[in-house]
Amino acid sequence: MNYFEQELQKIVRCGVPFQSPTYAGSSCFGRLDGDLRVRLQFVTLGHADHYTALKATVINRKDGAVDSALFRFADILGNKQVSNPNFKNGVIPYVWTCNGQSEWYVYHPNQKDYRQLCEAVSDYCGVFMEQEMGGQGMAMSQQL
Repeated sequence: MNYFEQELQKIVRCGVPFQSPTYAGSSCFGRLDGDLRVRLQFVTLGHADHYTALKATVINRKDGAVDSALFRFADILGNKQVSNPNFKNGVIPYVWTCNGQSEWYVYHPNQKDYRQLCEAVSDYCGVFMEQEMGGQGMAMSQQL
């Protein structure tokens, strides 16, 4: 398992609501509902080898891509204070690759950070999952 797959696993293990996660080619794939799958991967946004976001793509296994969303670490995790004196104003987390090695640059996420990433991805995945009608919705359908 490569570095990106290991980091994706930390996020998924916090409770992303897809089934049967499979890690391949620096991506994580999981099943949402029926024919819907999701691919989660680290992406760069204009600067080579600086992975500043997660991209989630919902895929219909018969028809292809349905939708995608970008989760920027700056938006979800914000600016993080670090003890490194070169970054007095903090740093926006990202993974970088240098000389064939990948790792978080200066700031390394903690469990709370992984949960925040998980929640963002989970909220997105929830839009594409079938929801059981309960309570008021069920009562309304019975009245019709």
